[in-house]
Amino acid sequence: MKTKTIKAILFSLIICLLQADLFAQTGTGFKVTNVFHIASSGGWDYIAVGPGNNRLYVSHGTQVNILDETTGDSVGVIPNTTGVHGIAFVPSIGKGYTSNGRLNNITVFDLKTNQVLSQINAGTNPDAIMYDGFSKLIITCNGRSNDLSLIDPVTEKLLATIPVGGKPETAVSDQNGKIFVNIEDKNEIISIDINQKKILNRWSLSPSEGPTGLAIDLKNNRLFAGCEKTLVVLNASTGAVMERIPIGDGCDGVAFDPALGWAFASCGVGLLSIVQEKNGKYELLQNLSTKASARTIALNETTHTLYLPAGEFQKNSTPGTRPPLVPGTFQVLVVKQ
Repeated sequence: MKTKTIKAILFSLIICLLQADLFAQTGTGFKVTNVFHIASSGGWDYIAVGPGNNRLYVSHGTQVNILDETTGDSVGVIPNTTGVHGIAFVPSIGKGYTSNGRLNNITVFDLKTNQVLSQINAGTNPDAIMYDGFSKLIITCNGRSNDLSLIDPVTEKLLATIPVGGKPETAVSDQNGKIFVNIEDKNEIISIDINQKKILNRWSLSPSEGPTGLAIDLKNNRLFAGCEKTLVVLNASTGAVMERIPIGDGCDGVAFDPALGWAFASCGVGLLSIVQEKNGKYELLQNLSTKASARTIALNETTHTLYLPAGEFQKNSTPGTRPPLVPGTFQVLVVKQ
């Protein structure tokens, strides 16, 4: 064999090995592809993808910023939502809802015009908010009154309050009559019969602590609870813990992509932990570097695009308090394959 041929073969092998190593490091192919900058001031919590309107709704201080999902351009604002945490939608009636933690209420707005329509009283410090398509109710997790508010989006009336015995952080629905809620300060998940409006089960997550983000795999009946440095996978029927997967610290949001079959945990240390099921076991696929403070997440299931709000905090602050945001640094990271 000629020397040039041998060199060519060796060169090709080296390239293949480098490509294989690169794939092993990137794993899923997901990466940060864009950054949307938002100039207004204030903190943030949840972010939500609008219902087929190419809109991204970003909680931010005393308002919700609405961005074009493709370009990041500002297309509107929902004002006077002081302490806003989350955003939910009822497309069938063309309305959106924000949970306003410091006002103890919900703002109702028009999905087409962004005009504020009304406000509804909720529990104390409404945090996460969701629309359950099965019961056709808006549900808020009230962090200080330790209960859930169940609201009819058509009449805009509070129909019921369900005490949950701890701080409810996030709720998801199985779309068949059950609601699952992370109880952050009790290290547990509860299941609720939404028709009877009563708690069915309490499932301990110990030794995992501080469950915040929560997602559900409807097809395989699995729950994904983001805890401190751990993503806990549970059987949604029995509450049995199937796996505890090490993830980054500071997780406050979990998403599940049903088409890919992957769970995503956004961690405040600046990592996006991506988990897959393989042969009945769950494993970490990748820890993607994002940005410190990127702790919540929203998923567009159609485009498989993830959105993570983040910012930079001032270094000098009062010990034991959250440092203020550096003006002009609030942004949304766009993550996709």
